[in-house]
Amino acid sequence: MNTQDTANQSAQGMVHTDMTTNENNHPEKAYKQKTAWVYLLNLIFYFIPIWFMRDDVMRVSISLLLLIPFLYGYFWAYKSSQAKAIYPISLMISTAVIASLFTSGGISFFSFAGFFIGFFYSLRTSIISFIAISIGLWTLNYLVGYPAFYFPLYGMLIVFVVGLFGVVEHNNERIRRQQRQSNDEIASLATALERERIARDLHDIMGHNLSSIALKAQLAEKLVEAGNLPLAKEHLSQLAEIARDSLSQIRQTVSDYKHKGLADTLQQLTASLREQSIEVNVNGQLPEMPELYESQLGLMFTELVNNMLKHGTATECWWQFSHQNNTLNVRLSDNSSTQAIVEGNGLKGIAERAQLLKGAFNYQITDGYQFTISLPLSTDKDS
Repeated sequence: MNTQDTANQSAQGMVHTDMTTNENNHPEKAYKQKTAWVYLLNLIFYFIPIWFMRDDVMRVSISLLLLIPFLYGYFWAYKSSQAKAIYPISLMISTAVIASLFTSGGISFFSFAGFFIGFFYSLRTSIISFIAISIGLWTLNYLVGYPAFYFPLYGMLIVFVVGLFGVVEHNNERIRRQQRQSNDEIASLATALERERIARDLHDIMGHNLSSIALKAQLAEKLVEAGNLPLAKEHLSQLAEIARDSLSQIRQTVSDYKHKGLADTLQQLTASLREQSIEVNVNGQLPEMPELYESQLGLMFTELVNNMLKHGTATECWWQFSHQNNTLNVRLSDNSSTQAIVEGNGLKGIAERAQLLKGAFNYQITDGYQFTISLPLSTDKDS
C-alpha cells in the first residue's frame, strides 16, 4: 500500500483540529468535545490500507481491535490537562507502534499523537519528541519491511507538519485565554467603577438633604420647646418639602439605573455575539421605560441571542430600535442561511412576554432571520 496519499490527506484533515486545555468552566469546552467526533473522520486513512488487505482476516481483526485503545487515548487526551497529557499520548503512540506492525495506516495514529504533543508541550520538547517518533518509524520500517521507505519518510512528514499545527493551536488558545482574562478584568473594573458612581450619586443627592432634614428637625424641636409654634410649623413644612424632593430625586436616580441595566444587558449580549465572530450593528436608542418592560425585554433579548448562537450560522446581525407614537419597535435580523422555523419554548416564551405587555412578537425569513418586538409604552414610568 502506497502511504503517500494517506499521509497527505491526514495532514490536511488534522489542520482543522481545535483543542482546549482543561478549563471546566469554559463555554466552548462542551462544543469542542462534541467536535472531537468529527475529527475522527481522519481515521478513514487508517481503514484504507485495511481494505486492501481484507483477505488477511487475522491482520484485519487485530488492526480493528487496536482502534479501541486508540480511541480511549484520543478522548482522554482531548479533555486532559498538560500535566496529565503524557499518559493518553503514550497510549496513542504505543497503539500506533503496534498497529504499524500490521498496517501502514498506523501513520494516522502517529499524526493524532503528533498534534497533541505540539499542543500540550513546548516547541523544544515537541521537536525532541518528533525526532524520537521519526527514529521509531525507521525502526518499524526495518522490522516490517515497507517498500521504498514510504512509511518512515511520509510518517516523519505528517508528524512534523501536524505537530506544528498543534504548536500553532496551542499559541492561539493561549491568546484566547489571555483575551478572556482581560475581558474578565475589564468587567470587574467596570463593576467597581459602577459601584463607586452609585455611592457618589447617593452621597451627592442625599448628603446635603439629610443634613438639612436633621438641622430643621432639631430647630423645630427647640422652637416647640420655646413655645414658638408658628415658626416651628414653618420649619416642619420646609422639612417635609426637603423630604419630598429627596424622594423624587431617589426615584429619578433609580429609574436611570434601571434603564442603564437594560442597556448593560444589550451591551453584554452584543459582546457575546462579537466573541463568536458575528459583526453587530446597532441603530437607534432605547427609550426610558417602566421596570417591568426593562426586565421582560432583557429576557427576550437574551433568548433571541442565545438562539442565534445555538442554531444560527450568521456572520452579521443588526439591532434596530425605533420609538414612535408611544410604541417601541425592536428588530433583530441576521444573515443566517435559513430553514423553516420550528417554534420551541424559547420563541413561545418571547411571544407570551410580549402579550403580557400588550405588545406583539413576529418573525419572518428573508435573506436571513428577522425578529420584531412591538410594545406600547405607558407614560407612567413607575408602573
